[in-house]
Amino acid sequence: MNINRFRRPHAVLAAAALAMFCGACGPTFHQLRVDGQKAMFDDRLAVAKDNFERAAVMWPEDAQNLFDLGAVHMALARKRLNEQNNPAAMRELDRAADYFTRAIEAAPGMYAALVAKNEVLELKGQYDDALSAAEWNMTFIGPTARSQIFLARELEERGDLDAALLRYRQAVAIEPKNPSAHAAIGAFMLRLRNDRAAIEHLLRAYELNPMEKGVADILTEKGVSLPRTTAPLEP
Repeated sequence: MNINRFRRPHAVLAAAALAMFCGACGPTFHQLRVDGQKAMFDDRLAVAKDNFERAAVMWPEDAQNLFDLGAVHMALARKRLNEQNNPAAMRELDRAADYFTRAIEAAPGMYAALVAKNEVLELKGQYDDALSAAEWNMTFIGPTARSQIFLARELEERGDLDAALLRYRQAVAIEPKNPSAHAAIGAFMLRLRNDRAAIEHLLRAYELNPMEKGVADILTEKGVSLPRTTAPLEP
């Protein structure tokens, strides 16, 4: 009698049980994410990529993990560009764009992914596509101050200053109490050398949020006395 015939099913079951046990003992999705982010911070991109890819197997549609995978490939692309290896850089940029697109699909309105995808498109020289992506964001995500500012910056980069100014103004009109909107148009006015309008908006941004990034420094450089404000300071 061939006893191996009876042993084989038991061996298969034992192997399956062992695989399940080992899988249960492996790193969790959260652990892989944390390890990947630490590796990313330390510029260990291959390790970061491996951790994020393993996390993606567990949760394929997690927007933040997809974004981080895009960020890894974008960082790899920059390294290839610095090495003057343009074909490899373009491949990495294609992968980055794909992950950022998937992140946006998983979490429509994910601003960081929208900005990153546009940066990828610009690095690839696809400026019209970058502008179209900004317009898509405003149309399908909604006319928020953030989406208006996003589109305004794309227009400004392409030299369409009148259209950019319109979008900056619309950002303030949509959310008049948004300090970032006032800061954005204030900075734009400075670039146009319209200090009077710039200071007006920057002061408003400061009144709304004294901790708004860069605003206090710009006002101080311009010799403007910072007003007292009752707006709560960030801890």
